[in-house]
Amino acid sequence: MTTQTILPIDRETLAALSQNNNEPAWLSALRLEALELAGQLELPIVEKQKISRWNLDTYGTYTKSPAIQSVNELPESLQTLVKLEENSSVLVQRNSSVVFQQLSAELAAKGVIFTDLQTAVEKHADLVQKYLFQAVKKDENRLAALHTAIWNGGVFVYVPKNVEVDLPLQAVLMADDANATFAPHVLLIADSNSRVTYVDNYLSTDAVGVDQVVHNGVVEVFVNAGANVRFASVHHLNATNVTYRRAVVENDGRIEWIIGEMHNGNAVSETMSVLKGNGSSSDAKVICAGTNDQKLSITTKAVHFGKSSDSQMFTRAVMRDQASAIINGITKIEKGSTKANGEQTEKVLMLSPKARGDANPILLIDEDDVTAGHAASVGQVNPEQVYYLMSRGISKQDAERLIIHGFLAPVISEIPLENVQEQLRSLMERKLGQ
Repeated sequence: MTTQTILPIDRETLAALSQNNNEPAWLSALRLEALELAGQLELPIVEKQKISRWNLDTYGTYTKSPAIQSVNELPESLQTLVKLEENSSVLVQRNSSVVFQQLSAELAAKGVIFTDLQTAVEKHADLVQKYLFQAVKKDENRLAALHTAIWNGGVFVYVPKNVEVDLPLQAVLMADDANATFAPHVLLIADSNSRVTYVDNYLSTDAVGVDQVVHNGVVEVFVNAGANVRFASVHHLNATNVTYRRAVVENDGRIEWIIGEMHNGNAVSETMSVLKGNGSSSDAKVICAGTNDQKLSITTKAVHFGKSSDSQMFTRAVMRDQASAIINGITKIEKGSTKANGEQTEKVLMLSPKARGDANPILLIDEDDVTAGHAASVGQVNPEQVYYLMSRGISKQDAERLIIHGFLAPVISEIPLENVQEQLRSLMERKLGQ
């Protein structure tokens, strides 16, 4: 059934906004084409979730926040995440625009670019135009088209050939105005034989209610031959959340995803690796937690095209109250990708009788000479484990807490920044009441 399409902006306003931001003609045209498509395309099909009933129309208006000179001007909740030192590289977006950015002099001298996407469009137009919306296409569905039309702020990373970035690049993206559009786009390009670690946090303050904002975000990562990208992201938003993350990996390239989905609203996310090149590899670790009556659809996917390509997927979800989650793991091995290997594991732990979780491992194999495997489980906290810990003098509450920590620890421990690790642990404990 076709649902009514409510567009958050009209053509005239979008054109004027693009002009005010001094965007080139190709980008203005792309935005307007996407807005036209958004009025024609359907919502994405999300298994066992009727997202047409969700709040997917409240985008607000573009609101430029004033720039700041120091992280000390940020709210306290952000200051704890950003430990700014002389050699650190940090970017902060507040609502619709980036308000602070710093790139270490050493990385700048090596040719590394780490800036907001709006600035990159102006200063590195050829590079941006070559890659922007090449992994996530504007015509995939209505939400992708809307993002293409209204994205704002965002992050742009480029690492030149043979350059290794030792310290993580960090971005913090915050929504604290329920009337402001919040739709950042992250574009990361790792050139041949380069290496980079990128970490970001998405968060909102109590000024934003769960049903007041839609976050519609896209991540595109391009891993060129021999490059290695480690991408970590923690989401904690009072919003309806839609996130598409997609990496295209060339010969002998590698992408590592470390994702924490800790939303307070309904959420759809897809973290996907396209293993295009021979010897390319992907390792995705994803955790999520649901409380109250949240509805979550979390998909991790790998598509193999290259010979001897390898994908590993590890997803764990903890659900409480009346929350429900659909956890999909999809391994697609295309014809011709001989010697490919794809392994996946999905596990859901339910803490309440009314909590629901589905773990769906899916293998789609069109080539004979490959290996693939999957494992999935859905259940409650093991009473034997609780009993064993209680027999050692640990209270029942602490025993359950230790079991949950152990269940999620394999992902949390992989976060490259210690303060972000602590944030994720704190979020997990607050959400799950442990």
